[in-house]
Amino acid sequence: MTRYAYLGPIGTFTEAALRTVSASSDSLLPFANVTAALDAVRSGQADRALVPIENSIEGVVARTLDELAIGEPLVIYGEVTLPVSFALLVAKGKSASDIKKIATHPHAESQCRTYIAKNYPSAEIIVTSSTAAAAASLSKGEFDAAIAAPNAADTYGLEVLATNIGDNDGAVTRFVLVGKPGVVPPMTGHDRTSLAAFIGADHAGALLEVLTEFAVRGVNLTFIQSRPTGRELGHYHFIIDAEGHISEERVGDALTGLRRICEDVRYLGSYPRADKVPPTTTKATTDESFSAADNWLADVRAGKKI
Repeated sequence: MTRYAYLGPIGTFTEAALRTVSASSDSLLPFANVTAALDAVRSGQADRALVPIENSIEGVVARTLDELAIGEPLVIYGEVTLPVSFALLVAKGKSASDIKKIATHPHAESQCRTYIAKNYPSAEIIVTSSTAAAAASLSKGEFDAAIAAPNAADTYGLEVLATNIGDNDGAVTRFVLVGKPGVVPPMTGHDRTSLAAFIGADHAGALLEVLTEFAVRGVNLTFIQSRPTGRELGHYHFIIDAEGHISEERVGDALTGLRRICEDVRYLGSYPRADKVPPTTTKATTDESFSAADNWLADVRAGKKI
């Protein structure tokens, strides 16, 4: 039985996403934060960890990016996307007039700012490690209300005072399934390859150099984010998601080119995309085209062609 670590406690959006991967409650291990969940894999306490990496409204989850880029090596084996809808929860018997303190995760608060400003402009916002942690604390009487997933109300014996309180309809969070480095999953035809590129000292054209390695080989990027390495000012790395699989000629060639110009490159995995969108290709960027060009060069070097 595979043991899955995830951002807990019970009732988080991460747990809901994980239940699309594993339906066995015995194999799901909640942890207080992303670092703890990933460390559970590193220590062997869990086989895989599911953690949030990106939200369509709020953007990246910085801790996840930093852990994957700088922590003890882990790789991504899959991804899950989940529509996110927020509810305002209160203890049973409480009303809107009782709300003075609202607990929630920072990403949830930022997606419900209009609702909060309109309905509870004087309420104090209390930051918690997850939306479910806010609901759990509310059930213990620590706060007046919590912003969390609607299903957290049943989990923690609360009442839903309002639903769909997010400022934007259609918010989606992307989660990644992470494990220790191992066998790369086979190509599916709708894959994504993730990596961290360390450019060393910042210099003019550094980002252009990175992008060019992909552009000249026809590899489309779906995500790029700069993050400080933590060493000193001016030292950055880029987290990159590229269309395609490392086994494809154009993707592998782009990564080798990137390794030549970067101080370091950390491979973070090739895995199926949740949306099943195939990569964009042209006749010149197929594996057959790369093989034909390699054969031509070999013939020229051998004196068979001019």
